[in-house]
Amino acid sequence: MSDARFPSLALAPLAALALAAAPAAAGEAPHPFSVHDLLAMERLSDPRAAPGGERILFTLRATDLEANRGRTDLWLVGANGEGLRRLTDHPEADSDGRWAPDGRTVYFLSSRSGSSQVWKLDVEAGGEPVQVTDLPLDVGALELSPDGRRLALSLEVFVDCPDLACTRARLDEREASPVRARIYDALFVRHWDSWEDGRRAHLFVLPADGGGAPVDVTAGLDADVPSKPFGGVEEIAFTPEGDAIVFTARVAGREEAWSTNLDLWVAPLDGSSAPRRLTDNPATDTQPRFSPDGRMLAYLAMSRPGYEADRQRILLRAGIDGAERELAAGWDRSPGELAWSADGRTLYATAADVGQVALFAIDVASGAVRTLVGSGTNHAPIRLAAGRIGFLKDHLKGPAELWSVDPDGGDALRLTRINDARVAATKMGEARQMSFRGAGGDTVFAYVVEPADFDPAKKYPVAFLIHGGPQGSFSNNFHYRWNPQVYAGRGYAVVMVDFHGSTGYGQAFTDAIRGDWGGKPLEDLKLGLAGALGAHPWMDGERVCALGASYGGWMVNWIAGVWPDRFRCLVSHDGFLDSRHSWFVTEELWFPEWEFLGTPWENPDVYAQWNPIDHVGNWRTPMLVVHGGKDFRVVETDGLGAFNALQRRGVPSRLLYFPDENHWVLKPRNSILWHDTVLDWIDRWTKAPPAP
Repeated sequence: MSDARFPSLALAPLAALALAAAPAAAGEAPHPFSVHDLLAMERLSDPRAAPGGERILFTLRATDLEANRGRTDLWLVGANGEGLRRLTDHPEADSDGRWAPDGRTVYFLSSRSGSSQVWKLDVEAGGEPVQVTDLPLDVGALELSPDGRRLALSLEVFVDCPDLACTRARLDEREASPVRARIYDALFVRHWDSWEDGRRAHLFVLPADGGGAPVDVTAGLDADVPSKPFGGVEEIAFTPEGDAIVFTARVAGREEAWSTNLDLWVAPLDGSSAPRRLTDNPATDTQPRFSPDGRMLAYLAMSRPGYEADRQRILLRAGIDGAERELAAGWDRSPGELAWSADGRTLYATAADVGQVALFAIDVASGAVRTLVGSGTNHAPIRLAAGRIGFLKDHLKGPAELWSVDPDGGDALRLTRINDARVAATKMGEARQMSFRGAGGDTVFAYVVEPADFDPAKKYPVAFLIHGGPQGSFSNNFHYRWNPQVYAGRGYAVVMVDFHGSTGYGQAFTDAIRGDWGGKPLEDLKLGLAGALGAHPWMDGERVCALGASYGGWMVNWIAGVWPDRFRCLVSHDGFLDSRHSWFVTEELWFPEWEFLGTPWENPDVYAQWNPIDHVGNWRTPMLVVHGGKDFRVVETDGLGAFNALQRRGVPSRLLYFPDENHWVLKPRNSILWHDTVLDWIDRWTKAPPAP
């Protein structure tokens, strides 16, 4: 349909959208990969090994275009890859499966009753799941104690309420009130994509049969458990004795919006005493993991306050309160996940590593580090039978599947092939990693993806993708928002540079972007593009479009003013336009204060040095601007301001605005419109001859 009031805005017909995720019919010839294929892929997550490690429980997400959302169910597969079967089948979300010690009962979260509650299922007997909790509030996270006797639940409550019914009554009263105003005395006012309403996510414990009143083990803490906006059950661990729980919390008071000081806390399960702080590090401490014998506690810790991309170190502590030491202190990587071996002699960790996310084995006694699986993006390690380690692996040519590996060596074994038919129905571009001399003579890496149906005798336009973060990476990863295969399927060569500031190349490389947003990174982008064009004569250097989101959107805005004649077109998604003003309107203040060396009044020169708005007078490259109305990290006025400037200067431009999206585009139909609009834009400027 189209709206006559906005003749430049075209929306895809719903009939076409309804077919977007349908797999190719049997016998059809493979077709170039598109956003429809991207949405058709089913997404594996949250693998959990049964006691004994013989079976793996996991969540599988499929796209429901009719409902315009994802649908999740629980699945089961043997540790040898056999016996794959669906456990739940309901149009509402089933997720967060947790094994009971008996190895046959699975607890999980489901919204099938109308709200998110705990259910359980006997995987041997089958039949219908049984509802365990019927609380007046939605359950946001679930963990089961090792002995199977207790459930830990995250619930959003007003901390001054004596019980859950009080929170429910207050929410109902607010909903019925015609007044929507709120009063704030401290930050946060809003965070990520939600306005703060006075509630906190607190951790409650109750018997596994759902009986009795839930006990708030975090009572008295002015903090969210798990932490917002992205924390989960990885921040929670029951003690081996089963009488207490360790969790991560940021108790920062009025400094919460500019503090990265997350600490570990411990609380008794019966609520008999207040939570007690276990760590006093002024930076982040998180992901507590007890060894199988309960003698050691491993966790991840940063060193520098206010820096969310600092290197995460592995600390080992003797029990809850014993002496601790750093493991593998000389290893210049930042682990993101931890898992113990069955004998407690090894810690398995995943970490970004030179364009991959590798799986490592670290000897607890010596700190020696071995690479178990180096290629691809490997994550969610779990212990399986016979000492093997299970994990999820994805890469630039395929989504995540379950694998396992023998930690003593040998080839990895693939356990699932859920998306094989969908992948086989498409044509994707071959991907390769290249390196070049970047800023300061440092070695910098990039990925190049060939167009689908590649013919080296032809010349292809180039999609030059710029990643966000800025402490991020375009790694060997099957991405569901910025997937290079969508561009390759449209006939583009894709170049993705991991510029200074990217992760996986050592902490000094990551740190190098601080206070230098438009310096070394831009130099790397220039040299990387030149290097890719020089090494691949089938790339047409005269037909290049640069695209980026978040920091990548900032960089596109920066390029528009300081490198204005290089590209045929630009795409800026959720990027800062005014670096100085961004401090005043964003939510997590620690981010700009770290990146720009303080507040705008403490260090105005750095904000001024790297401010795209001061170079708008040079803007002349056609630009598509994209922004989400619920993006409170980079607020919508940055996108609207960029579009204003482009229109006022007479630069060909288009605005794509999503009132219902945040910093990301998550709804399936919005994703289709995003991809269609972006690809049509770059087609317009790179596949047609330039205007005279």
